[in-house]
Amino acid sequence: MTMPPRIAVSEAQIDRVVARFYTAVRQDPTLGPIFAAHVTDWPAHEAKIGRFWRNALLLQRSYDGNPMQVHRAAGNVHGAHFPLWLALFERVLSQELPRDQAQSWSALAHRIGRGLSFGLTPKDSADGIPRLSVF
Repeated sequence: MTMPPRIAVSEAQIDRVVARFYTAVRQDPTLGPIFAAHVTDWPAHEAKIGRFWRNALLLQRSYDGNPMQVHRAAGNVHGAHFPLWLALFERVLSQELPRDQAQSWSALAHRIGRGLSFGLTPKDSADGIPRLSVF
């Protein structure tokens, strides 16, 4: 049985959003250097992230990565980066998609970003020891 897509976007729309987003990321003064430290093959990275979004939006099973593990291993990605990432992503979504599709995709991106940012514990810059927060 084929599942209907979570959000009715096309593969072409996903590809345009991903390409335009990473063009903007490379120009961003904060996010650009973070990505540049890790991404050496942009077409391969964009293809992988396209598969991620096809999995998340269209329920295709073409992505097999672990975003939390990748972001933790990077070492220079912190929870504070996600609001910047999401604002940039929202801008691209609003430029590329009809309003209802952009809002739906943005809501999903915020849920994913929230999960990733919670999984990245801030570190004390002096000694690298994780700071524990009290709820």
